[in-house]
Amino acid sequence: MTEKKIVQKPAKKKTAKVLRITLVRSPIGTTYRHRATLVALGLRHINQTVEQAETPQLAGMLAKVGHLVRVEAGTGKEK
Repeated sequence: MTEKKIVQKPAKKKTAKVLRITLVRSPIGTTYRHRATLVALGLRHINQTVEQAETPQLAGMLAKVGHLVRVEAGTGKEK
């Protein structure tokens, strides 16, 4: 019996989409959970901008604090 060798091709690197998130409204007067979500996103000051890779977890965070932030397409380089 001859066996065939299975050769796997190297996986292509997937580049994750990057989102630019800017805090545009003050978290004063919001719930503790909203403020904690902003800190987890890396946003501490108004007009501060961070770039994050687009993931389902990030989508959930942005749904929670969408009224406080502005979301744009990023440059493609995550910091």
